[in-house]
Amino acid sequence: MHLKRWITGLSALPFLILLVYLGGAPFILLVSIACVCSLWEYNRIVFNADRRMMYNAVTFWGYLISLGILVAAYAAGPPSVIFLVALNLVFSGVFSVFIYKTNPAVVEIIQKQVMGVVYIPLSLSLLVTIRHQPEGLTWIFFLLAIIFAGDISAYYVGSYLGRRKLSPAISPGKTIEGAIGGLVANLLIGVVGKYFFFPTLSWGPALIFFAAAGMAGQAGDLFESEMKRSSKIKDSGGLLPGHGGFLDRIDALLFASPVAYLFIGFIF
Repeated sequence: MHLKRWITGLSALPFLILLVYLGGAPFILLVSIACVCSLWEYNRIVFNADRRMMYNAVTFWGYLISLGILVAAYAAGPPSVIFLVALNLVFSGVFSVFIYKTNPAVVEIIQKQVMGVVYIPLSLSLLVTIRHQPEGLTWIFFLLAIIFAGDISAYYVGSYLGRRKLSPAISPGKTIEGAIGGLVANLLIGVVGKYFFFPTLSWGPALIFFAAAGMAGQAGDLFESEMKRSSKIKDSGGLLPGHGGFLDRIDALLFASPVAYLFIGFIF
């Protein structure tokens, strides 16, 4: 498992770095692939792999509007993203009125589709917005480093030193020691990155940002574990050997991206 995890991670890393560095269309392509794959995995989880509920007009529309949200974030900015999220709700709601009589399950489908659009593409659109800013390239790499370092540290500290369960009802494998190890890694990488790349940032807000992003990331990890446990699914998918699915890899980033957007756009 550990070897597969490292082989997959190191193999994907050069492509990740290249596409983030190029920005523009290549970065949108990267985020779009992650979005579609993660949204499919999300649907697989929340619908318990029930094909009748996974493959229908509402979920198909969810994929299309999700891609539109990402493109809009790059081409037109946050107001267009908010409009598309609202449009999805209105369109899905109106659609349900016409088919509820023959398919009452459409209410549940819409609830889960709307949540999925907010959970995945809306969060990823914030990364697109950040990347589009003047120092966006550095910020994206910085955020990825903080989150990935915390994720790796939490995994290995928890595996070798973990004794006390963090939230056994949600994820029996996660420990308090692992969570602390992840948070320490978030802070260490944050401090090093600030020293070299953002020396003008005030230390107070910066340290709060590192800690807040790290804790949000761990909450995102637990949230996805919560969904998987409720559906009795171990991994969101198997596209990434040793890692599970795309959603398993970006669950922390989905919760950390709003924190990063808040600090970068309104506090720093």
